[in-house]
Amino acid sequence: MTYDSALDTALQRLHDEGRYRTFIDIERKNGQFPHAVWSKEDGSEKDITVWCGNDYLGMGQHPVVLAAMHEALDATGAGSGGTRNISGTTVYHKRLEAELADLHQKEAALVFTSAYIANDATLSTLRAIFPGLIIYSDVLNHNSMIEGIRKNGGEKRIFRHNDVAHLREMLEADDPAAPKLIAFESIYSMDGDFGPIEAFCDLADEFNALTYIDEVHAVGMYGPRGGGVAERDGLMDRIDIINGTMAKAIGVFGGYIAASAKMVDAIRSYAPGFIFTTSLPPTVAAGCAASIAFLKTAEGQALRDKQQLHAQILKMRLKGLGLPIIDHGSHIVPVHVGHPVHCKLISDMLLDRYGVYVQPINFPTVPRGTERLRFTPSPVHDPREIDRVVTAMDQLWAHCALNRAELSA
Repeated sequence: MTYDSALDTALQRLHDEGRYRTFIDIERKNGQFPHAVWSKEDGSEKDITVWCGNDYLGMGQHPVVLAAMHEALDATGAGSGGTRNISGTTVYHKRLEAELADLHQKEAALVFTSAYIANDATLSTLRAIFPGLIIYSDVLNHNSMIEGIRKNGGEKRIFRHNDVAHLREMLEADDPAAPKLIAFESIYSMDGDFGPIEAFCDLADEFNALTYIDEVHAVGMYGPRGGGVAERDGLMDRIDIINGTMAKAIGVFGGYIAASAKMVDAIRSYAPGFIFTTSLPPTVAAGCAASIAFLKTAEGQALRDKQQLHAQILKMRLKGLGLPIIDHGSHIVPVHVGHPVHCKLISDMLLDRYGVYVQPINFPTVPRGTERLRFTPSPVHDPREIDRVVTAMDQLWAHCALNRAELSA
């Protein structure tokens, strides 16, 4: 086999399909979020506004978070020193897990290096803890959930997206005595739609199944203290395991699960993805804990309210232009393009001509033919920034001769 030739073929295939991914070099400026500097390939620089980041509330540059991280850095240094069971557990990790357990009103929480690892490690480990476990998974669940469910063999059932009736059919067809788990998300980030949490919990009660929810795109964003959609809807007590991230609305880094003390202890004791991974640096743990504590307050709610307002304004104005917005009422603003080359072209033109940075979302992140731009307004994307985006999208949509949505009468 000619390995270089195989590599060339694989990479060229991505280029031919218009979905080869390129990364641009940007430098975020402390205190100036969402503004950044783009370092272009010709060596020049351009001021840009980031419209596709997951730091939804700007907490990555909040003074409360930075102060906590500086304090921890001065006190402990840079790294954690090892895995959690080999010198890698500090007061900062314990404090963070206490904040997370309190956030979700659970007995305990367990911190991982990312929400991806938390999903993968937890879901795969549950098969070892509950022999014969059948996992029922929404077809649009995140890749990290899919990978965790695939590991260690075992039975799995994939139900149609948010289709409660289809899930019921699958549950009814399986052995009533078999252990079961229903895995789903609260917000599916590519369309911004919500999962029917209460209906899934009702089925779990009826069929004696555990519930597992991924609140990655909802933590910090919904609920009176930022606990997610399950908190907003008063359903946290009905969820057995909650997965979340600290790299999005919390603004720092890392992932976690929150559950009963016994469940967390079992995952802690059996999950290779936890046992054999160096723990988060104390500086990161300290920043996460400070951000979570802040987002539980009235000031945190003010950020959530302002973010929702800006998302509503952007959706309304883009809809007014006839652009094909996908709107399910969440904080995410997807604009459907439907072609990978067109999607990348508009993204490039937005950046180069207008200083608007929004990455194209192509296959395999979304199905072919559903390529889109995904805007994530923040509390500090001011009216002038929104004006610039709306004007740019109007002009580029016309320039690229793309179809506009039919406006209702």
